[in-house]
Amino acid sequence: MRPIKVQDLRPGMVFDKPVYIEGDNILIPAQVPLKDKDIDRLTRWDIEEVYTDGALVAAAGGAGAPERTPEALAWLPAAEEKLLRVYKAAVDKVDLIFQDILDGTYLHHEPIDALVTDLMEVVRKSRNEIIQLILLGERVERKVSASAVNTLVVAAVIGQSMRLASHRLVQLATGALLHDVGMLKVERQLLNKEGKLSPDELNRIRTHTVTGYQVISRDMKYPEDIAVAALQHHEHWDGRGYPRHLRGEDIHLFGRIVAVADTYEAMVSERPYRNATIAYSAMKSILSDNGKRFDPQVLKAFLESMGVFPIGSIVQLNDSSIGRVTANHPQAPLRPRMELLLDATGAA
Repeated sequence: MRPIKVQDLRPGMVFDKPVYIEGDNILIPAQVPLKDKDIDRLTRWDIEEVYTDGALVAAAGGAGAPERTPEALAWLPAAEEKLLRVYKAAVDKVDLIFQDILDGTYLHHEPIDALVTDLMEVVRKSRNEIIQLILLGERVERKVSASAVNTLVVAAVIGQSMRLASHRLVQLATGALLHDVGMLKVERQLLNKEGKLSPDELNRIRTHTVTGYQVISRDMKYPEDIAVAALQHHEHWDGRGYPRHLRGEDIHLFGRIVAVADTYEAMVSERPYRNATIAYSAMKSILSDNGKRFDPQVLKAFLESMGVFPIGSIVQLNDSSIGRVTANHPQAPLRPRMELLLDATGAA
């Protein structure tokens, strides 16, 4: 494969074969326009070169270059656009709910409970597709409400794998949706700060766990099992988390599940103070925890439900063909079901 200097990349460039960061990590599939965001990631990761066997088939289109052409979306499931509308509507509803919480005017359960019920039905019927939407997060504006919906989905999938009873799954999903409401009380300037946080700034952000617990339990009057997800989702299995340095099973199960879901969601999303992470790399990072942050049994359920190669991942096979993961097998996470995008010769 030939190298291309990152400094020579421009938004809107399209190649007829995938462009790789390194090894089998795809930056962009074939026929997908390069975006400002892609180049920014490479710069922040201090990557100087990318690699491709392909040729440039469209020159830079500038900042106004299309995000994705209809042809580039052809490999996505036919039903995804309908599901995407449902997903975006859920994010918009959560946005309104969170704005009311921020204003101190929101105390009613009904809209939240109805939304959780609807999202749990989506997870039940279209689990693989909704997970793929999370991994295609560039198609939905990154904000707290999108993170909340994503965390609910991942937590619910883990809870299903752990065979939680239906009413417990609903409680888990509600806690996951609301787990970061304390962040709404943290100054926007601090959350949007570029670069490393100072110890004082980090401590101010860490207060969001207690604040969230108070909002959910005291102001919204949800039961303890739901509020505790907000309080404990940053506790660590080895006792080195916060706010109370709880250890092992002293951490509520919902806190342990949301800890994994929130971490994964953060790794595959974009935050000003954290680089975006490729889904496969995020999965590897979480699974290499070695009993420090996460409950090993929750990690086992996470692996069984998501697979080493998450749904929607673009991977290169041993024969150099390119495929998209469409389903995982809990008993064989290294052998997901694939949809072939390009064969070994590069033909679609």
